[in-house]
Amino acid sequence: MEGKGGGFTMFDLDLWKEILSALKKNRMRSFMTAFGVFWGIFMLIIMSGAGKALENGVMDGIKAFASNSAFFWTEPTSKPYEGFQRGRRWNYKNTDIEYIKANVNDIEYLAPKLFGSNSNSGDNTIRGKKTGAFNISGDYPEFFEIDSWTVLKGRMLNQIDILQKRKVCIIGERVVEVMFDKNEDPIGEYLKINGVYYQVVGVVHPETRVNFNGNRKEENIMIPFTTMQQTYNYGDVVHFFSITSTPGVPVSKVEMRLKELLKERHHIAPDDVQAIGSFNIEVEWIKYMGLFNGIQILTWIVGTGTLFAGIIGVSNIMLVIIKERTQEIGIQRAIGATPGKVIMHIVAESVFLTVIAGYIGLALGVGILELLNMALDSGGDEIFFRRPEVSFKMAVSALTVLVFAGIGAGLIPARRAVKIKTIDALRDEGI
Repeated sequence: MEGKGGGFTMFDLDLWKEILSALKKNRMRSFMTAFGVFWGIFMLIIMSGAGKALENGVMDGIKAFASNSAFFWTEPTSKPYEGFQRGRRWNYKNTDIEYIKANVNDIEYLAPKLFGSNSNSGDNTIRGKKTGAFNISGDYPEFFEIDSWTVLKGRMLNQIDILQKRKVCIIGERVVEVMFDKNEDPIGEYLKINGVYYQVVGVVHPETRVNFNGNRKEENIMIPFTTMQQTYNYGDVVHFFSITSTPGVPVSKVEMRLKELLKERHHIAPDDVQAIGSFNIEVEWIKYMGLFNGIQILTWIVGTGTLFAGIIGVSNIMLVIIKERTQEIGIQRAIGATPGKVIMHIVAESVFLTVIAGYIGLALGVGILELLNMALDSGGDEIFFRRPEVSFKMAVSALTVLVFAGIGAGLIPARRAVKIKTIDALRDEGI
């Protein structure tokens, strides 16, 4: 118990020999005691990593999407108004585009959209002997400022395509795989889409998984909005509006104003909440952040609860150990060991047991997360579970908690040990 110069330190070699000897005397008991701590920290790491992976998967799918955006479509009216019956079907019109721009402030981008046939409606695209079923839409260039796409080859749609109603298209990677031979350059080639030929001017990759027609975005074929309207006789119908608010303005504010304007313009009851369908990314983003914060809080509650149960187990076992070593403690006190030295010995043993078990749980948990991460890397963009990980800060915090928990687990038994009178400890078999 005595270090160099007669002092007692946590780095005393004799101290650690005594601790290891005490633990080896009953290996099974030491293992079961340590297992509770190991399992607590292991579950904390695994649950935290899994929660982070879910967050990464969802956020990777929407982070490139404009967070200040909202989307609008029409639904049958739910209330009669100005002579119109309940259940009336209606559509946005081309004239709504300029009217919205002129009367709704704080709109940064406004993008009308048309939906054509999709991949579920049968083959709609032909090239030579090859056929395919894809999602067809008519778009404005502004839409790609809201929903980000990366150009792999060629270019995006532009304003000249809109003004001149060019028969051009940009296509997703899946379209290239189906309609073109391997290593064949699709740029400049033609696809026959619903009976009309379009020249491919770009190959694009989606940066988000937000999709409004329910199919893979890699299967999209996008043509100029005006071209689609004219070619397929849509008249002046608009199926869908996308908007973003100007920086610093909540999109919810713009959303309310736009709905009021459209209801007034199309003779819809002001209190008809069904007639205009909408989706607000800003609101959904806040919900997601709240959800993931809640998951992390729940993870810490469950993980620390499990860890606390393990610490209680350590404390109880230390009480049993002290009872078995009553005479040994009495001898130590008889030869001059101070209460502080006895407490230090017991606390050191408790800290050693908890930290070693916790570190193994931490290392194993991180190792499993890394293996899972490697397996998920090969899963493609469709997986909503990505990069399970724990931060360095969390790992350090967990180890710090373990140290203090070990001290706490040892203090109660240690305080009880120093209350044993030397003469009683030498005479009795237990406390």
